[in-house]
Amino acid sequence: MAGKAFEPFIVTAQLPADLFAWADGLRRAHFPPERNHLQAHVTLFHAFAPSLFEELKRVLPVVAREYGPPPARLDGLMDLGKGTALAIESRGMLAIREAIADRFHGALTAQDRHEPRLHITIQNKVTREEARALQDELSDRIAPRDFRFRGLEMHIYRGGPWEFVHRWAFRGAKDG
Repeated sequence: MAGKAFEPFIVTAQLPADLFAWADGLRRAHFPPERNHLQAHVTLFHAFAPSLFEELKRVLPVVAREYGPPPARLDGLMDLGKGTALAIESRGMLAIREAIADRFHGALTAQDRHEPRLHITIQNKVTREEARALQDELSDRIAPRDFRFRGLEMHIYRGGPWEFVHRWAFRGAKDG
């Protein structure tokens, strides 16, 4: 099929700098290097169609201006089957995500129509045994911690790597 490949937009929640650096270090240490094209992130939406770019550029800053940084909690490890993630609990971020989803109702992919389990993937596409071994290794070292998400980010999927587009900091008073 001729023409430009479908390159969807991904929306993520911005982590605080210290948590990002720590999680990204875990990802670099444990993600298969030949498949690790990304930095640590929390995906809110996996694939907005390219035709929604202008609308996303209008909606995301409005949402970020309305909401304050939502509280969250890193709540331990998450078993991904053939991978490992850091589990995140945040009713506030899920409420913000729902506000965005409502705006784009009817344009969401099947995957993005469902509320996600928030997480930071630190290992993926390994054997089940490798995943279990890492979970055993890290289980005593991953302590719960509270934090606040800093903002929303938009990226373009480029067939593996992502291209950063923009970041909008949460500045409002409204809780998620």
